[in-house]
This record gives sequence, C-alpha cells and structure tokens, in this order.
Amino acid sequence: MAIKLTGGTVYDPAHQINGKKMDLFIVGDRITHKLPEKEKITKTYDLKNHIVMAGAIDLHTHIGGGKVNIARTMMLDDQIEHPQPGNELLHTGCGHAVPSTFTAGYRYAEMGYTACFEPAVLPVNARQAHMEMADTPMVDKGGYVLLGNDDFLLQLMQEGAQQSTINDYVAWILNASQCIGIKVVNAGGIHAFKYNQRRLDVDENGPAGISPREIITTLSRAVHELGIPHPLHVHASNLGIPGNYKSTIATMAAAENLPIHLTHIQFHSYGTEGDNAFSSSACEIAEAINSTPNVTADVGQIMFGQTITTSGDTMMQYFGHEHAHPKKWTVMDIECEAGCGVIPFRYRDKSFVNALQWAIGLEIFLQVDDPWRVFLTTDHPNGAPFTSYPHLIKLLMNRSFRNDAFSIIHQDAQKMSHLDSMDREYSLYEIAIMTRAAPARILGLSDHGHLGDGASANITIYKKQSDIEQMFARPSHVFKNGELVVKDGEIIQTVQGVTHTVKPEYDTSIEKSLKKYFDDYQTISLPNFKISNDEMIECIGSEIVTHPCK
Repeated sequence: MAIKLTGGTVYDPAHQINGKKMDLFIVGDRITHKLPEKEKITKTYDLKNHIVMAGAIDLHTHIGGGKVNIARTMMLDDQIEHPQPGNELLHTGCGHAVPSTFTAGYRYAEMGYTACFEPAVLPVNARQAHMEMADTPMVDKGGYVLLGNDDFLLQLMQEGAQQSTINDYVAWILNASQCIGIKVVNAGGIHAFKYNQRRLDVDENGPAGISPREIITTLSRAVHELGIPHPLHVHASNLGIPGNYKSTIATMAAAENLPIHLTHIQFHSYGTEGDNAFSSSACEIAEAINSTPNVTADVGQIMFGQTITTSGDTMMQYFGHEHAHPKKWTVMDIECEAGCGVIPFRYRDKSFVNALQWAIGLEIFLQVDDPWRVFLTTDHPNGAPFTSYPHLIKLLMNRSFRNDAFSIIHQDAQKMSHLDSMDREYSLYEIAIMTRAAPARILGLSDHGHLGDGASANITIYKKQSDIEQMFARPSHVFKNGELVVKDGEIIQTVQGVTHTVKPEYDTSIEKSLKKYFDDYQTISLPNFKISNDEMIECIGSEIVTHPCK
C-alpha cells in the first residue's frame, strides 16, 4: 500500500532541490522516489500549484517543564480568553502565549511542524518535563538538559578534575535525563545570583572562582569529545543588557573553534549608542557569525503583543521584573542545579526599546549570509508565541511588507536602525533550510528535515498563495510518519510523537562521586534521579529514538 504525491513543487535543501516539480511516494512511514514493484498505489494526491517541504522543526521552544506550568498558572486570562474546545477527535485545551499541552501540539501541527525541542530541561525536573512533552500530541519532542550552574560541575572544575571526568558527568546526565543536547544558561551567572551577585561577565570569576568562559570552553569540549551531534546550546551572559554584544562575541570565542550554538541571539546583540544608550549591534553580531564557521545561532525574534517570559536565568529575570505586564512575577532556585524566572510581558511597537528589539532581530536574519547557520525562532514564549512564525516568515520574504511594518514603529527606533535599507528577501528554499534541513542536521536527525529516499514521511504541503503568511499558517496537507494528520489547516487525525535522545558512553565509576553528592545535598536519591528507557515508554508514555554519537 502506497501513497503518491504527484505534481508538487518540491523544496528539499538537503538534496539541493530548489523548486522542482517531482513525484514522491509514501510507503508505510517512509518516503521513496521509486515505487517498489509489488507496491500498489492506494491514494494519489494531485499537488499541482502546491509546494512540498519536509515537516518543519522548531529547534528552540519552551513547551515543557516547571517554568511553563508556572507561566500557565500566572496567565489565567490567556487561558480563559483562548479556549480549545474538545470534540470526538481533539482534547479540550486553552492558551495562546502559553498554550496547554494538547493545544500546543495541535497548533504546531496545524502550521506544518512535526518536531519541537524544549531547550531548558532541569535534570532534577526531567521526569516531569518528559511527562508534559509526552502529553503534547502530533509532534516529536526532545530536550536539552541544563548544565553550567550546577554545584557538581562547578565542584569538579574547582577541584581541577580532568576533562575525561567532566565528559563522564556530561554523558551521565544526558543518559539520566533522556535528553538530546546540553544547554548552558548564563554560565556561572545563576550560581553567582545565589550569592547575591547581580552581574557576571564572560571573564569575571564567580563565587566558585570560575569564569563563564572556562565553563563554556569546558562544556564545548565535552560535547565535542563525546560526539554529541548538537553543539553546546548557549544562552550567553548579560541577556538584555546594553553593550552585551561584546560578551556575546567573547562567548563565541570561548568555544575555541569547536561547534557552539548561541540561542535567542537577538537578546544578546545590543549596543550603547544614542541618547537612550541603547542601540543595535546586529551588524557586529552578524559579522562575527559570518566570519566564524563553528558558530550557529537562532534569533529569538520578538513580535508585538502580550506574552510571558520564562527562563532559567534568574539573574536577568530578576533584573527585568520591574517591566512585568501585568505586575506579577516569580524567580526561584531549583535544588543545586539552576533557577527559574517567569514574568508576563507586553511588547509594544510604540516603545523605543521594544521597537528596536524587533528591528534588531530582523537585521540579524537579513545580515547572516548562510541560512544553514541561522534559525527561525521566537524563543517561544519569550519573544512571542510560536504561532507568529507565519507572520515572521512574511517579514523575511517580503521587503515591502517589512518596510510598511517598520514605518509605524517608534520614530526613535527607526532612526537607530537601517532595516528599511536592507534589500534581502528570503526565498522559499532558504525558509526550507532554516526551518527543516538545518535544524535536522544540527540535531543529528538523519532521517528528518528532508524528502530523500528512506526519510521519515513527515511532509508539509502548502497551496501556493500570494499571501505568504496565510500560506504558511494553513498547510493544505500535513503527513506525520506517513499518516495524513492535517487537511486544509484542520486536524483530521491525532498521533503521538517520539522522544529523540542521545546516549553517549561514559565510565560508570563517576556514579561513586555522584552518589555521595546526592546523599549529601539532593532531595532525590541517585537511582530515582535516572529515567530508564522502560520508564519513558511504560510510565511517561513516549517511545524513544536514540541517535548515534559521532
């Protein structure tokens, strides 16, 4: 039994296919370009005047974990004002800025996304985060586990532990947490905040006598030596602080030519020029990325409107709490590992700072030359809900539309930006790179993000429209593992995704030191901390797919 997709215009950057009319076949849950002799076609889709891409992948979106639940609780108005009615097919849900689990899965699928990755999994909270993600239907999931502020790592570094020992710890935490990558949030800064420090620059020693640069260098090396496909995923120092572009560039250098991924880089691209001592340094950041091949980045574009910021960066969340809208906020320490801060926020186009932030993100998109090294994100929900992606794509693809939007933002922000002079318009091929092929490649998902023979049959089909935003907001067809799940923007079948992981090898003797640490300081025992494969499948309710390390 096979499905034929005929006559569509295919964009598959992983195979250098740029707008070619061609046929594809789905056999089971896989794509093939040549139908096996004994297979019979049971269904044909005539895709004349349609665009065919792989299912989209969100590299960085906060959809699971304690901070997301805190945000949902704090944003009750958002939940009430945006109900998701249930029916025989769909579960009841709610929310826009921070949708409930079911609603998040439905909204992603309706836009043609088939995989999403939670970028801030606290090790001690990994079980709950995975439960929440398993409750999110329609899409595959994966998590990046947080290191870089935990007491055990800093203790190892303080004692001068060998790199191999640190590598063992990194590998152990990945296995124990069932995650696919390592995330650093404000390296050393959250730990410093516990000691009443309010700022920690890249080359400044924290209370443990260790600088953020040393942490980034050490963990970048660990990730590289363990062969983990996804580079160290870094939330740099000094988020939101004017002049932070210098520390962002210093963070790039801290990787010492090893792969490094800088997340929501818009929030780390600020200068100090002008009457308000706040300016765009997008040019400097883009130039640094363009000239440093080991660096990739996602943008974290802000969009105007109500949202909520959720972050492990307690230092910066505390700094920003005075700007909460509505006026409520929380920050907290989590065990000995990391922190959590949640602040509702409304981005306004008539605010000088917000307007310039909006322009800075777009400037970065338009000035980074290689679409394989810049990724489309809003740092959901921090910059905007993920449902704003179609609007963002239109801003990137349509200069006239972008300039019209630019013309109505705060006048002083317009004067501080050169956005309206930038001619670049993204092509469909480039959009397919940054939302499909590049995320799959950087995560090590060899059978995702493309339409080649043997690829997972995750396929999104759009009817060609003059309005790019409407086209990307409402695909005509979405296939998940060969099953048609969305038709004309509406879910017609629900499915469950899998959890993507890596399991690098390590010396189990690291558990001797860990057991003593857990016995002395943690509220959970070492055996209970670890999440087994059986628990993931039988208790949490998610199949796991383990990807090889290099």
